[in-house]
Amino acid sequence: MSGVYGKCFDPTGARHGLPTYPWRLAPHGLATRRQLRAQGLRPGGQPIAAQTMRINRRTGSPKVAYLYREDLALPVRPMTSRKWGALALAMLARQTCPVCGVIYSYCMPRSLGCCVLCAYPTTPVAVSDQGGQP
Repeated sequence: MSGVYGKCFDPTGARHGLPTYPWRLAPHGLATRRQLRAQGLRPGGQPIAAQTMRINRRTGSPKVAYLYREDLALPVRPMTSRKWGALALAMLARQTCPVCGVIYSYCMPRSLGCCVLCAYPTTPVAVSDQGGQP
């Protein structure tokens, strides 16, 4: 086993406190939150069963993802009509410019705080050449 995998392989949990496996080499029956969600499951309040670790080659710092047992996972709670309505209102607020009030099909850039037209009002808008003449 290479040095990098040796640092990440601790199935007993003696070194890291949790059973630790190299990235993508966890045993079957364990999954991350995203993997559970893709299967229509959620952790459901169960404790972390293990972790998977990857060492960044540039910085040397580890990246960790927690693993949960699939047999103890619960099904995802279904979305209610109230949750759908709240989500729609939140997205509408993110797509509405607070300065001019125009609703766009994309979310406002958080770095600007408003739409691009309100953030840079004096910048000329590029017009495409429709005539074909240079």
